[in-house]
Amino acid sequence: MHEVAVLALDPVIGYDLAIPPQILGEASDENGDPLYRVRVCGLNTSPVRVRAGYTLVPDHGVEILAEADTVIVPGTQVKGPRSTGELPAEIASALAGLRPGTRVMSICTGAFVLAAAGLLDGRPATTHWAHADTFRRLYPRVLLDEDVLFVDDGDVLTSAGLGAGVDLCLHVVRRDHGAEVANRAARYCVVPPWREGGQSQYIDRHVPDGGTDGTAPTRAWALHRLGQPLDLATLAGHARMSVRTFSRRFRAETGLSPGTWLTQQRVRHAMHLLESTDLTVDVVAERSGLGTGASLRQHMRATVGVSPLAYRRTFRAG
Repeated sequence: MHEVAVLALDPVIGYDLAIPPQILGEASDENGDPLYRVRVCGLNTSPVRVRAGYTLVPDHGVEILAEADTVIVPGTQVKGPRSTGELPAEIASALAGLRPGTRVMSICTGAFVLAAAGLLDGRPATTHWAHADTFRRLYPRVLLDEDVLFVDDGDVLTSAGLGAGVDLCLHVVRRDHGAEVANRAARYCVVPPWREGGQSQYIDRHVPDGGTDGTAPTRAWALHRLGQPLDLATLAGHARMSVRTFSRRFRAETGLSPGTWLTQQRVRHAMHLLESTDLTVDVVAERSGLGTGASLRQHMRATVGVSPLAYRRTFRAG
C-alpha cells in the first residue's frame, strides 16, 4: 500500500489538511481495497492550531515521514517560509529525513515550505494566486506560475489555493492508478473528476501596488483604460521614459513584457464583466480592449481553458 504522510505545520489551513485524507483515502481498487494509507503528523504529537479557530491533535510525529512514499504539506502560516524565506530548524530536520525518491507535494501556501527547503529551486511550481507576489520575491529561483491549478514536475507537485488541492489529489490518483479509480473517488466525494476550465485558477482582477516610482503609476493608469488603444509607445510616454527603458523596467518589476501584462489584465477585466454584467460577449470584448468576441474566446481558451459563456455559467449560476 502506498504510504502518504500529511505534515500539519502550526498554524495549518484546515481545509487543505482535510483534502488528502479524504480524496486519497477514498481511492480503492475494483475489490474496494484502499490504495493509499494516509496519516497526519505534526512535528510532534502536540496540538496543532488550525487557522479557522480550532485545534487538532495529530496521531503521529515526524517519524512517519521517513516511511512515506508521498509527503504532503498543506497550506500553513508558519513563520519563516512565509515572511523571511528561512526554514525553521525543526522543519528542515524533518524534511531532511525523507527517503530518496519520496514524492513531495504541497497545497496552497505549503509551497512556501517546500521552497524554503530548496526543493523547488529551478522547478516549475504554483501557489495561491493571492500570495504569488510575496512568493516570487522570497523565492526568485522558483519558476512560479500562479495561473494554473496545479503543477506536476514528476517527484514534486504543487497546487494552487484551497480547492485546487482536490484537483491535485485526483490528478495523483489518476496518474498512479488511472481515470477509473480517480473518477470513482471523485464520485464518492461528490466533486468533479476534472474541473471544467482545465488547469487555470479563477483570479479576481489584480491591482498593482501603489507607488510613485517605476512603472506602477502607469500600470494603475492603464487599468482604468483597458478598453482604449494602449500600445507600448503610449505606455512609455505616460511613464515619461523611452520605450527601451520602460520595457526593461516593466519586466524587472512584473516579470512580464508590457504586451503580455496588458493582455492578461484585459482578459481578467473581461472575466470580471462576464461575472458581474449581462453584456454580450462582443460588448465584453470591446470594453476590455480585446476587440472582437472571437478574440475574447481565443484568449479565454488560452488563459482559463473555457469559453466566455462557460465561464459566465460557472460564476452566474443563479
